[in-house]
Amino acid sequence: MHEMSKGANIGLAALSEDVGSVVVGLSWSSATGDGDADVSVLLVDADGKVRGDSDFYFYNHPAAEDGSVQLLGKVPTENGSEDRISLDLTALPADVATVVVAASQYGGACFGDLDDLRMSVSDRSGEVLLGFSIPDATIETAFIFGELYRRNDEWKFRAVGQGYETGLAGLATDFGISVDEGEAEGEGQGEELSEAGAEAAPAGPSAPVTDTAQGSPADASSAPGAPRADSAALIPAQATGPADHPAAAPADHPAAAPAVPDGTPPPARRRGARTAKKKVTLPKAVKKSLAENDSWKPARLFPVPSYKSDREREVRATSVLLSVMAEVPEFGRRLTAGFGAPAGRMQTFTEVSLPHGDTPKRPDGVIRTERAGKLWTALVETKTNGNPLKSEQVQNYMDIAARRGYEAVITLSNDVALEGSPLVEVKTDGRRKHKVSLWHLSWAEVAHQAQMLIRHEGVGNAAHAWLLQELLHYLQHENSGCHGFQNMGPSWVPVRNGIDSETLCQGDPRAVEVVESWERLIRQVCLRLGGELGQKALPVQRAKRGSDPKSRRAELADLLCEEGKLSAELRVDGARSILSITADLRTGKIRTSIDVPAPDGSYPLSVAKRLLRVLDEAPADLHVETLLEDGKGPRGTLERLRPEPGDLLPKDGAEITGFRLSLFKGMGNSRGGTESGFIRSIDDAVDRFYSSVVAHLGQFGEQRRSPRQRSAAGGEGTAAG
Repeated sequence: MHEMSKGANIGLAALSEDVGSVVVGLSWSSATGDGDADVSVLLVDADGKVRGDSDFYFYNHPAAEDGSVQLLGKVPTENGSEDRISLDLTALPADVATVVVAASQYGGACFGDLDDLRMSVSDRSGEVLLGFSIPDATIETAFIFGELYRRNDEWKFRAVGQGYETGLAGLATDFGISVDEGEAEGEGQGEELSEAGAEAAPAGPSAPVTDTAQGSPADASSAPGAPRADSAALIPAQATGPADHPAAAPADHPAAAPAVPDGTPPPARRRGARTAKKKVTLPKAVKKSLAENDSWKPARLFPVPSYKSDREREVRATSVLLSVMAEVPEFGRRLTAGFGAPAGRMQTFTEVSLPHGDTPKRPDGVIRTERAGKLWTALVETKTNGNPLKSEQVQNYMDIAARRGYEAVITLSNDVALEGSPLVEVKTDGRRKHKVSLWHLSWAEVAHQAQMLIRHEGVGNAAHAWLLQELLHYLQHENSGCHGFQNMGPSWVPVRNGIDSETLCQGDPRAVEVVESWERLIRQVCLRLGGELGQKALPVQRAKRGSDPKSRRAELADLLCEEGKLSAELRVDGARSILSITADLRTGKIRTSIDVPAPDGSYPLSVAKRLLRVLDEAPADLHVETLLEDGKGPRGTLERLRPEPGDLLPKDGAEITGFRLSLFKGMGNSRGGTESGFIRSIDDAVDRFYSSVVAHLGQFGEQRRSPRQRSAAGGEGTAAG
């Protein structure tokens, strides 16, 4: 890998022979675990300006129709998370001279709050070609990390590292995007990005599944990465529409937020995004069935009978998935862009026979994409249920791909890949000039991407939405074998028994296996929760860059042996705080909790009453604990506190910094995902806590008084104190 310094540049061809398609990664870490930023990409011409609205890509306009730019979203890494961007340089129009890669902060935060700011560029095979670190960030609220630019028909990279104190609005103005100053002032801190382009920007979910579906106020705000409530009105030229456009309705409309499993909306965004072109999503309300009774089952495109063997499940699951990928371009591109596939015509095949020694090999599937006469080919190996991938089988496909000039091998199973813990071990012959990349998808990730498209982001037409709906129904059916990670592994029961009997010693390798299984489970929980909400959900990592994954997991395993607890933290975009999960194997209890900061400048009793009003529909057994500057304060259940909010106030008048809200649930006994299983109990605990508690916390702290109001209400404040 070539390490860049600020201002340096280098030709991509000098680093790799195949740089027609690259993946850009932006990463950072945070000691508190809650730091984040949004990435954006601008395509500019030789004059350094965008050519039009659709040249600006951000969270509400994540992909180009020609596939040249696609924001792939965040993925968890050992040091936090990385935001990835797929760039098909061969598909960029000839008049695009430079691709600018930037990121911006929101909510009053700055890049000095983040650590390890870094940009990387990888080639099609996933090999990191170059890296560029920014160590000197301070008060900047937007940053240009780097840019790729044309020079004599060659693409080069320049490490920029230029910061802006004026946020994304200031950055965008430099590249010819107009800013609506009046609207920015009217919103206070409101920085709203409209849909960047009347022709290219996807809308949020629309109402009925029709090509001309009329969006409701809910639709605009429920798209993933909906506009931040605290950013300056940033509107690309010609992107503004009539004030009464359906998608411009306020996002704090009662129906503005996507539903979570029990139908309760999460915290509403303050404003929705304008949009000019509707995309199709599933209707929020299911139409009344015409069946006479529940025994009438609707016909399905992909029926799921009781299969006789796992082989039948694998064959059918592979065929169902690959056929939908080929027919729904948005979905196929979503799954393959991160693997270096170009944007182009896709065809998929199953049960292809390929020569290999004395016996031909039959990969479960083949994906082939064509662009400008060039082919990109990936072999697919599929497993369903709890069947593991076999190293020898994958190695054969890697060798076949290398000899035939194919680009990738994709494995697909219910397991979840972790950094530093590969699912299969394969050897690469360094003497071969042609590189083959090995990628992994989990069935949970496939279901997540389908869910994001049909419930939140939208696809091109109603037929595509229906196809994805049928695929999702198939994947979630109990007989499909594609349920995702459903087994804590063979070490789970011995480790749990060892904790009960206090015979589990530190350094036991079985504890490390349980820690890895726990990490896989948490990543799957994030996928499922994010798909329900239409928001980014990621596990929080507090490790510093360069830390060894194996050493970190060994430390967590020793902690498990000592304390008997498995812990994790999740960060959901739009939530005010980090959600914590702790599974206490000694007590058999799961604790889900979140710390809520107290509003600034409010009186203690008013804060306590407001919190209890917000939690009016929360479970009576919710534990509320007052957090003080020097420790913990009073605590109690909602059932006891509702009639006496003053019981939350410390007797000595200490300053309240926030509240810790917790729910407890019994833990399943078995290691799998059955009704009584541990995995199912974790899923249920997170669902219940998020829908009944976290989803309502957006209302807490919104009604803050101005200094003048507080002064006028001084008498009330004295009484409250």
